[in-house]
Amino acid sequence: MVSTKQIVKEETIIKLENISKTFLVEDGEARVIDKIDMEIRENEFLVLFGAGQCGKTTLLKMLAGLENKTEGKILLGGKEMKGFDPGIGMVYQTTALFPWLSVMGNVEFGPKARGVSKKERQKQAQYYIDLVGLKGFEKHFPSMLSGGMCQRVGIARAYCNDPKIILMDEPFGHLDAQTRYMMEEEVEKIWDREKRTIVFVTNNIEEALYLADRIIILTECPAKVLKEYTIDLPRPRDLVSPEFLSLREEISSLVDLREGADNE
Repeated sequence: MVSTKQIVKEETIIKLENISKTFLVEDGEARVIDKIDMEIRENEFLVLFGAGQCGKTTLLKMLAGLENKTEGKILLGGKEMKGFDPGIGMVYQTTALFPWLSVMGNVEFGPKARGVSKKERQKQAQYYIDLVGLKGFEKHFPSMLSGGMCQRVGIARAYCNDPKIILMDEPFGHLDAQTRYMMEEEVEKIWDREKRTIVFVTNNIEEALYLADRIIILTECPAKVLKEYTIDLPRPRDLVSPEFLSLREEISSLVDLREGADNE
């Protein structure tokens, strides 16, 4: 079944202008992000793809307002971002769940902190618990759940805060291959149904091609934009179709060539 979501030119919701990040280290400075310009569009699934330790997570943290930029501007809805914005949610590499709270307690945590009534916040939380396939596990604690189930809780928690934008930092990187693929299918279905902007970080080519409307490929550290791909393959994606395999080979060759050039 092909997704009913239409891939159209949406309005820009976030714009990065000449963004750079430099850290102070023992022997001077280390530049991690180098003059990145980028647009993130409303309701799209954008994947940031690059090698491990290239600066993807740092870039994501700057988008979340958790890391200060050294140079440049990040514009949200045309206005410069100043720190954390409640309209942006984040799903981490590790689940980062509160171990002393149940599934329901974790998912309703954001609305509870905002003062939403118990009846209303639990209604919202139940909707997202059902959406990620955890109905019946509301009273379970994280220690009682598998890794994939914990990530489902993390996704439900992010959505329950009702953000316009959700940032996902390699959320399936620690899962086994079968669970990872199942979670990719699930997150695509949720995105298609909920119509939010997602910025997803990965160093897995198949994952990037399976999920993305657009892929922005970053160089090795310090990260720059190497190339951008618009992925117009029908959903759900066929991982062994000629079109999918051709794109996979093209991106693999591009990254390999770049890494070879960096090592010369």
